[in-house]
Amino acid sequence: MVLIDTSAWIHALRPDGDREVKARVAALLESGQAATCPMIRLELWNGARGDHEKRVIRDLERELPDLDITSEVWRGACALARAARKSGQTIPATDLLISACARHHGIAILHDDEHFAAMQEMPEL
Repeated sequence: MVLIDTSAWIHALRPDGDREVKARVAALLESGQAATCPMIRLELWNGARGDHEKRVIRDLERELPDLDITSEVWRGACALARAARKSGQTIPATDLLISACARHHGIAILHDDEHFAAMQEMPEL
């Protein structure tokens, strides 16, 4: 299973999105390996443009596994924030929470966002 971040969904939803990212999202959807979480759904709804994107988001909500954001995930996000700050990085809270969610559930993240690449270098907390 792979958590598809909003940065990858943007490519998948938009006609001018990166073809490689679109193909990776499509492959995960077709194989049944795609997952989402409440923070990603919120980001998608916050940026939804037009009826087509809204319809796709509704379909995703019905079809994809939704990974829980538990108190353990929140603690993990706080630990990632401390580790990032210690290394001189400021990472958006939403990305910290999504990364902590994926780590907690033991799955990878498909993204197109440099913040996730930076967090991949951080040790498991």
